[in-house]
Amino acid sequence: MIALENVTKVYKTVDGPKIVLNDVSLKIPTDRNVGILGLNGAGKSTLMRLIARAETPTRGNIRTRGRVSWPLAFSGGFQGSLSAIDNIRFVSRIYGVDWRETLEYVEEFAELGTYLKMPIKTYSAGMRARLNLGLSLAIKFDVYLVDEIPGVGDVRFKARFQSAFDKLSQEACLFLTSHNSASIRKHCDRALLLVHGKLTAFNNVDEALDAYSHI
Repeated sequence: MIALENVTKVYKTVDGPKIVLNDVSLKIPTDRNVGILGLNGAGKSTLMRLIARAETPTRGNIRTRGRVSWPLAFSGGFQGSLSAIDNIRFVSRIYGVDWRETLEYVEEFAELGTYLKMPIKTYSAGMRARLNLGLSLAIKFDVYLVDEIPGVGDVRFKARFQSAFDKLSQEACLFLTSHNSASIRKHCDRALLLVHGKLTAFNNVDEALDAYSHI
């Protein structure tokens, strides 16, 4: 269960305050996959970061039960001057898992070879994404936050990731943002619609997509 309790999130901009969430109270069961819908700029990514505790609400509280991932493919938490191996050690300790097993999975999945020994700041954007995807999949969470399904790497890598992602969607709870209605229908059982700071829950994905199409 993820519970939002009177959550408000406001950003200061040159044009004045931007209200992303406006006094939202909602309990979201995590027994099924959840799609998050909204127009560009509505605040879907902000909601993900709030649930991940990468940001804090302006007001209100967010309570989570179970282990929640960072947003999939988000590499902002890496220490660029350290090697990938050192970053994997650090993250593994935080989540209480064996870093050697995590490294073994990442080595096989990301296929970065000797680059794993090099500082992450030397990586291309694609290499950072592959490292993060491997690390995200190596550590087991109860809830995975997916801000758009990543599409990085060559055809073979994309196919391998899609296979792993499909398996993940059957084993854990996903919170997925996407503008692709087919992805929402394929992976999600219920949906949330974020419009003008208000979050509405739908138990039926098609009803949510229909409401989204009429914004």
